[in-house]
Amino acid sequence: MSTQEACAGFRSTDDCAAALHASQNLGISFTDLKAKMTGGQKLGEAIKELKPGANVKSEVRKAEEQARADARSPTG
Repeated sequence: MSTQEACAGFRSTDDCAAALHASQNLGISFTDLKAKMTGGQKLGEAIKELKPGANVKSEVRKAEEQARADARSPTG
């Protein structure tokens, strides 16, 4: 899957990158996370449904920080 295909439907590339990181960090399906987020849920809401028991605030903050770091990276 290309980056364009992976990020199609997200409001922004930052949202897509945060979803990719959250998926990897939590071991949840990116496809499932994407479906929830492109269906109108925020990242935290989607995480709460897909990974009950996860520390949602912490995981959202971590994924968003990782996405921002990607955007700052010369290769990101």
